[in-house]
Amino acid sequence: MNLTKQFFKYVSQNIFGLLGTSCYILADTYFISQAAGTDGVTLLNLCLPIYNFIFAIGAMVGIGAATRYAILRAQGDERCQRYFSNAIFCACALSVPFLLAGIFAPGSLLRLMGGDAEIVALGIPYARIFLMFTPFFMCNYIVSAFVRNDGDPSLAMVATLSSSLFNVVFDYIFMFPMGLGLAGAALATAVSPIISISICSRHFFKKENGVEFVRRMPSVKLLGQSCQLGISGFVGEMSSGVTTTVFNLLLLGLAGNVAVAAYGVVANFALVATAIFNGVAQGAQPLVSECYGKGDRSGTRKLLLLGSGTALVLAAVLYSVVFGATDALVGIFNSENSVRMAQFAHMGMRLYFIGYFFAGFNIVAAGYLSATDRPAEASITSICRGMAAIVVCSLVLSRLFGMNGVWAAFPVSELLTALLTLFLLLRRTKTE
Repeated sequence: MNLTKQFFKYVSQNIFGLLGTSCYILADTYFISQAAGTDGVTLLNLCLPIYNFIFAIGAMVGIGAATRYAILRAQGDERCQRYFSNAIFCACALSVPFLLAGIFAPGSLLRLMGGDAEIVALGIPYARIFLMFTPFFMCNYIVSAFVRNDGDPSLAMVATLSSSLFNVVFDYIFMFPMGLGLAGAALATAVSPIISISICSRHFFKKENGVEFVRRMPSVKLLGQSCQLGISGFVGEMSSGVTTTVFNLLLLGLAGNVAVAAYGVVANFALVATAIFNGVAQGAQPLVSECYGKGDRSGTRKLLLLGSGTALVLAAVLYSVVFGATDALVGIFNSENSVRMAQFAHMGMRLYFIGYFFAGFNIVAAGYLSATDRPAEASITSICRGMAAIVVCSLVLSRLFGMNGVWAAFPVSELLTALLTLFLLLRRTKTE
């Protein structure tokens, strides 16, 4: 199979898998909006940054370790086998603070995220359950990344889609027929990564499996080497959390809980959009790392061009859908038919999603930089788009233009990051 066909195979399967993950968050939002109205959507939006942080750690460890594995394996280096078991051990250790927060202080965490007394009381059972399943969320990222990097993207896709389908079905069953409410939604979400891990584990019993579980003490050095290449994955996941946290605080000050609920609608559809572009970046990563490990520079450049072009086409399709069906999309999560929320979310969707014309390229480029062992440049790109630029732009533009400035902060920050990323890519190309 030639490189172009491999690219579209890996990318398409990874997009479908990550879309499944984001769709179960949409299902959560829909069912919670039906069960608890605007307060339920507000609660979920306050919890999203916590989810993002958990997923970000899993992405940093999992994608970074799997990338190291792919590069070293292509070079014939036996050290590649230590990265899988080390990633699993370290993820379990890193999940302990979340477990403790879930057991002892879920309410304090929700207050820290900006929840008032009513929202905190509503959300304690929800937060406690999903925090206690943190090890499974993190390990799921690691297992699926290694399965994908070991040449089995189809199984990783099936596992992700199956877990997402389980989540959607049992969201409904737990919340309504069984009457568990928001706790039922959290339980369905918490069990879904266990389903995914179980299905992915089939790969380790196949003849084609190249991943070994090495029984050694966890190594901080190996973790650091993994995190170097996983930083773009970390910031990519965290960017949604940082954006959500900053936007929540700004919108609370501008128009209260209704504005946060409106952003909850925008943020949930943004998760789907981000999943699409992460699918391109993560799908291409095993191929880029393999080409890089073999010294095939023309192959890596071809994959970068394919990824960037694919991201641009997908951004155009995505914005066409959002612009043409804005009110219908907003209406899905507006169970109380709030006119103010609909107005806020309508403008938010149309301004915010312009940013994906630039964000798609930034996500793909950051993944490429990590896959070719350029952690410093990948970190610069990722931190700029995920933290620095979005925070500065949102603070400045909200002061100048109010709520419209908040919505416009995302496209402006992604445009600035795209210019920086293009400079970093062209600078290295000239020296090669």
